[in-house]
Amino acid sequence: MKCFFALVLCFVIPVTVFAEDSGYKVIYDGGSVPGAKAGSDMKLYIDGNQVRITKGKADVMVIPASAITEISYGQDVHRRVGAAIGLAFVSLGIGALMVLSKSKKHFVGLTWDTGESKGGIALQCDKSDYRGVLAGLEGVSGKKAVSSDTMTVKN
Repeated sequence: MKCFFALVLCFVIPVTVFAEDSGYKVIYDGGSVPGAKAGSDMKLYIDGNQVRITKGKADVMVIPASAITEISYGQDVHRRVGAAIGLAFVSLGIGALMVLSKSKKHFVGLTWDTGESKGGIALQCDKSDYRGVLAGLEGVSGKKAVSSDTMTVKN
């Protein structure tokens, strides 16, 4: 009986430890999600026929893959001035070097039209995840992602 129990634990524990969530951690930056605030942490799930955005355990939005009209991506590059000023109080040399460093934020935009409703969303992705998010969205929707850096707006 002890051997059987030990054998069952040898298979159950590794499966539960290595079971991983297949979603992407994103930060909501803005868009047409009702009741969501910019800067809130969410999770993006790319399923076979839909894209789900959840906050906690609840679905915030479910977008059918066939309704996606455009996928865009872009980067925001800025200098770390605030951190440099903070470090300058400790050491002037380290603070001066910190001003020279840059930080990038990666954004993915998504627009959709279900026939009865239209909308869009901007999400900030982790630097190691944004390529996977783009590839997943392109694969599910059949649309090619467009770089927002190359788009020009004419008024």
